[in-house]
This record gives sequence, structure tokens and C-alpha cells, in this order.
Amino acid sequence: MSRISIHSIESAPEASRPYLEKAKAKNGFVPNLLGVLAHAPSAIETYLSVTEINSRSSFSLTEREVVQLTAATNHGCSFCVAGHTAVAYKQGKLPEELVEALRHQTPLPDARLEALAAFTRAIIRSKGAVSSAELDAFKAAGYGEQQVLEVILGVALATLCNFSNVLADTELNPELAAYRWQPRA
Repeated sequence: MSRISIHSIESAPEASRPYLEKAKAKNGFVPNLLGVLAHAPSAIETYLSVTEINSRSSFSLTEREVVQLTAATNHGCSFCVAGHTAVAYKQGKLPEELVEALRHQTPLPDARLEALAAFTRAIIRSKGAVSSAELDAFKAAGYGEQQVLEVILGVALATLCNFSNVLADTELNPELAAYRWQPRA
């Protein structure tokens, strides 16, 4: 049972309902994360707006999911790991070897994506104060200053949903049950 109640379209504040309706139309169900965020119309609006903005970054869907799954596993957000695993498999058609490495926080099979995951972890760990060596390694993998800031954008997006879900102990939707994940003890 979630620590914060999960709104349905009908129980949500009026200002949150259009966001929940749009999510249901897109997904076929309302992710419980959105039902939690619906308590604060500005929070659900921010999450969905920044999600859309993040989708326009220079990163591919694969790269965006590397950032999101890396952040979710580092923040211990079971709900977001499950949700992004579903996106990785269903929308991104990402290989199982890559997705499972992200879920288990093991080295990725692609050196460039591993550099992205390592830089994402460094941003989270250092709160942005990465070392020159970490920044140089990211750039040596073929990323530039735009992508440096887009990692921060992705981490900011992840932080809103990861922290909200961890705080709420958001119950996983049945539609995501096949992708269940638990942080290491």
C-alpha cells in the first residue's frame, strides 16, 4: 500500500485530471506515479512537461533510457526502474543484455553507453561537482557540452519522479509487474 494515496482521474484535483486522461489515452492505464503526483497539479505538470522537453534532447531514446535507468537504480526507485524497463523493451526495443546490465548496475556492453551511465552516476554522486577526469572521460566517449547539460536535465527529471515514488512507496501497476525490481539490500 502506497504511503501517499493514488488518485484516479475521478478523484484527482480538477487541474490534474487532463494530465491523467492524457496518460491513460497514451498508455491504456494511468501509471500510479502520476496518480501520486496528481496531488500537486504543478508537480504532475512539471513531470510531464519536462518529460516532453527531455524527449527533444540530442540523446536517442536508448541514451535517455540509460540516464533514466541509471538514476532510478542509484536512487533506489523500484517503480521507475520497472517503468523504464518497460519503455526500454517496448518502445526502445533495447537488447536484454543492455537493459539487464542497467537494472543490475553492472558494466554496459557498449563503451559509449557505459561512459554515459558512468557520467550520470558521477553527476548524482557529486551533485554536479564531477572531477575533470570524469568530465574528460565523458567527452572522450564522443559527448559534448550539450550532452553534459542534458544528463543534468535527465537527472533532474528522474529526481522528481524517483524521490516522489520512494517517498510514497508507490504501488506498482499490474501492467508493470513483469518488470519488477528491488534495490540491493
